[in-house]
Amino acid sequence: MIRYAATRLISLSLSLIAASVVIFAVIEVIPGDPAAFMLGLNAQPDTVAALRDQLGLNGSVPARYVAWVGGMLTGDFGTSYTYRMPVSDLIAQRMVVSAPLAAMALGLSVIIAFPVGLIAAARRGKASDYSIMGLTQLGIAVPNFWFAMLLVLAFAVKLHWFPAGGFPGWQAGIWPATKSLILPAIALALPQASILARVMRSALIETLNQDYIRTARAKGLSRRQAITGHALRNALIPVLTIIGLQFSFLLAGAIIIENVFYLPGLGRLIFQAITQRDLIVVESVVMIMVFAVILVTFIVDMAYAAADPRLRHRR
Repeated sequence: MIRYAATRLISLSLSLIAASVVIFAVIEVIPGDPAAFMLGLNAQPDTVAALRDQLGLNGSVPARYVAWVGGMLTGDFGTSYTYRMPVSDLIAQRMVVSAPLAAMALGLSVIIAFPVGLIAAARRGKASDYSIMGLTQLGIAVPNFWFAMLLVLAFAVKLHWFPAGGFPGWQAGIWPATKSLILPAIALALPQASILARVMRSALIETLNQDYIRTARAKGLSRRQAITGHALRNALIPVLTIIGLQFSFLLAGAIIIENVFYLPGLGRLIFQAITQRDLIVVESVVMIMVFAVILVTFIVDMAYAAADPRLRHRR
């Protein structure tokens, strides 16, 4: 297990290094002057020169890359040109919104998808299976921002159960802060739960056709016992892949939902940084997102090894 973990860690570390090179090349070595791009067309030459000096753009490309990576390793992501504050502080402020939102959405997705996928696989070819597959197809097809607006109309405008938008902060109390994230989490969880339920159903159906499942059934196990006792664990391999990808998407891809509900999260920060031409924030946040994806991938790989012993002992 330790050898497998070390191998995967080295591989993912190389991926992180490659991603940092690509991000730096795209953001820092694009045609034109990044400082002039950030300041706009009407900027004065002395202002552009001062910003170039402030951003450290006067050094060589390798020196700038090493300084950027070294700063990230020490927690120094630079200073935002727009907000006039360290980028690390901006990310920390927005992460306390995006991380709980992503966790809530993923938890709701798993809670919905697992029993739905199990029921559909256990009742394959029956009316309940067709109904579940139709609903999951609808959940995938419906845009989450449209579903979010329906949630706001129903539960915020009509029933007044939840706030329509905004985030009071965790200092206002756990329940008020959590309450403001419930509708966005549901809007994010719907399509993810639909995808996960369909993957769960397909993986279980494929596993139920294996010889060892037929042997277990021949020994007297019911279909339910064969699913929960034998098929479910092996069917988790593709499901874990989807869960890992979903968390990365929910953390980095909630830009639309955060704008619909006016949440000060990472997605909204990226949107604001792009519109305000704050390249330092863009490259730092994107790098954080890449790191989050790689970290989640490593955790998923470890979950693979726990679920399938063949991965731990394979040479």
